[in-house]
Amino acid sequence: MYKTSNTIVRSTEQPRTSRLSRHERERAYQGRDASYDGVFVLAVRTTGVFCRPSCPARKPRPEHVRFFATPTEALQAGFRPCRRCQPCVTDGRMPEWVNRLLEPGASTDGRVRDVDLKARGIDPARARRFFKRRYGMTFQAYRRAWRMSAALQALRAGEDLTMVGLDLGYASTSGFRDAFVQTFGEPPGQSRTADCLVVQTMPSPIGPLTLGATSRAVRVLEFVDRDGPPSLERLRRSLGSPVLPGTNELLSQLRTELEQYFAGTRREFNVPVEYRGTAFQCRTWDALRTIPYGATISYEALAGRVGRPSGQRAVGSANGRNPVSIVVPCHRVVNKSGQLGGYGGGLWRKQFLLDHERRVCALLPNRGLA
Repeated sequence: MYKTSNTIVRSTEQPRTSRLSRHERERAYQGRDASYDGVFVLAVRTTGVFCRPSCPARKPRPEHVRFFATPTEALQAGFRPCRRCQPCVTDGRMPEWVNRLLEPGASTDGRVRDVDLKARGIDPARARRFFKRRYGMTFQAYRRAWRMSAALQALRAGEDLTMVGLDLGYASTSGFRDAFVQTFGEPPGQSRTADCLVVQTMPSPIGPLTLGATSRAVRVLEFVDRDGPPSLERLRRSLGSPVLPGTNELLSQLRTELEQYFAGTRREFNVPVEYRGTAFQCRTWDALRTIPYGATISYEALAGRVGRPSGQRAVGSANGRNPVSIVVPCHRVVNKSGQLGGYGGGLWRKQFLLDHERRVCALLPNRGLA
C-alpha cells in the first residue's frame, strides 16, 4: 500500500536479484573494470582475501575465485578485505568516462551516435553495458529519458512549449510532442501540472545511493548494490508513474542533506517523504523516524510502539522493505542483546551508520547541528 496523508494504495513490487553471469564477472575483474565496483566482490580461496573488481593487485586464477554480491557476504564466509583496494570502503563515484557523458548539457543536446562516442574515446559497447547494468537501459535510452525529465521541469516552470522542444534538440515540435506523449501519456501542452519520479545516483562513504523524488516528496533512497541497481522500468512498474533520470528541487535538497549527514553536521532530515507499503509497514516506518539520532532500540521495543508487542519478526520484515533508507533510520533497530540483527544494505553499512552517529554525538553534542 502507498501512504500519502490518509490515502492507502496497494503495492505489487517484487524483489529484484542480480543476473550477472560468472563469465561477465571474470571478464570484469580480469580487466580491472571499475564500473563493476559496488556490484560484486571477488574472494581468493588461496589467500583468504576479497577485493573489488578494479583492484590493481595480481589477478588470481579463475578456479581460485569466489564471487559475492556484497562485502558483508564475503566477511561472513570468512574472507578478509584487501588492504590495497579496501573493498569495504567505496563511495561509488562514477568512472571518469561516465562523468563526461553525464556532464551538464551532455544528456540533452540531441542524439549521440556510436561514432560520436568513439570520437570522445569511449567504447559504445562499454557505454551500453554500463548504462544497462546501472539504469536498466542503454545510454541512448537514458539520454531520451533525461531529455523528457528536463522537458517536464521546463514546462512546469512555465517555459514555452516550442522553445523547450528546440532547446532539447528535437528537430520539430511534432517530434517533441510524440516523444512526450509516449512517455507521459498526454501532450506536453496538457502536462504543466504533471509529475513523475525523478531519480539519480550519488556517491557516499558507504557506496552509491539511488535517490528518487517527485515534486512533492522523496520516495526512494536505496543502496545501488542492495539487490542490483534498480532499473527505471522496475521502479515505474512498482510505483505506477513515469520514472526518469534527472534532478529536481527535492533531489537537490536531499543530496545536500545527505552530504551534511555524512559530514557530521546534520542529525535530522527535513525533506518530505512518502511511503509505499502496507498499513503496518507505514506505521513501522513512521515509528522509525521517532528514534533519536545516535540512539538504538530493539525490535521488541519497536513492535510495542506500533501496537504489536509480539511482532518482532513483522517489524524486522518491514525494516527490510524500508524504501527510504537513512532518512527513515531502520539502521537504529538492533537485537535485544545489542547485536546488530539484519540490514537490507548489509551489516557493514549498518555498523558504519551507527558508529558514525555515535562518533558525532561524542565529538559534537547538540551544538550547531541541523
